[in-house]
Amino acid sequence: MAEAEEKARKEALCCRFQETVSDYLIRHQSILDIISKLQESSSRINRALVKSVTTCGCIKIKAQKQKLPEDISLSEMKEHIDSHFLGRICRECEDVLEEEMGKNLFYLAALCNLLNLNMEEVMNREMGRISTLGIFTLR
Repeated sequence: MAEAEEKARKEALCCRFQETVSDYLIRHQSILDIISKLQESSSRINRALVKSVTTCGCIKIKAQKQKLPEDISLSEMKEHIDSHFLGRICRECEDVLEEEMGKNLFYLAALCNLLNLNMEEVMNREMGRISTLGIFTLR
């Protein structure tokens, strides 16, 4: 039974992705390269989102101070928090964002590989923390 579970784990998308990154990461093997490329890819996600607002205009950001009633509970807070996000991202902007997010995931997987961390296990642990703390995670 343990062999079947191990095989299923290896076939999981996250694990396959991490293995693929390990196979194809050639130029940026240094920890310095990987962390700087991870940071750069995060910036490119932000830039693509900003361009969706400023160049394409498919979405808008209308930010203001969050208005929360004084007498609400922590569990009710989510109902009163505004995302400041208006509209729907167009297909072209979605494609760019997906590409940038994919690169970000690539470098995150590369960092996991270099540190000998299993990305799926990292995600499972975080899911456990979120599930355990629930709304008290406060993220």
